[in-house]
Amino acid sequence: MGFSLTLSHIIMVIASVCLASLFSAYAFYTGNLVQNELAQNINNYKITVNIRLEIVYATINDTTTPPHFVIYAKNTGNLPFSDFTSLDVYVGEYGKAQLYTYSKTASLGGGNFNISTADGDNVWEPRETAVIKVYPTGSVEGVVFEAKLVPSKGIGSSYIFPAPPS
Repeated sequence: MGFSLTLSHIIMVIASVCLASLFSAYAFYTGNLVQNELAQNINNYKITVNIRLEIVYATINDTTTPPHFVIYAKNTGNLPFSDFTSLDVYVGEYGKAQLYTYSKTASLGGGNFNISTADGDNVWEPRETAVIKVYPTGSVEGVVFEAKLVPSKGIGSSYIFPAPPS
């Protein structure tokens, strides 16, 4: 009877060690998953904070028919911005601004916008000012206007401006 009792104890000790090893491996795996998820969230937050677009000035160019909006904006963040399709531009009469989407070939009456960077390389670097031309489909009417830049990731800007004097 002593041999079978010793064999039973050995089997139980081996089983306990195996279970403890499995639990420990699972705990390390779960801990690594949590750590990686946290690192990814911090990285996403850093990108969001490091992309900042600030409207410096906006006006209406009424020398063309139909008139269009011209927005001067500066990249005040720490990262370059080049995915202009992910940028939403809202412009129009105060309280009635409309969404415009990016088009490299935007033109008068097209209902979209294009961006010209200062150095012409289509990458909006930090501390660089870009010119955004917004072409509404109809006429531009109103007394007070608003413009808003909203990148998909990052911090945007809004600006309120009057119509040019007649």
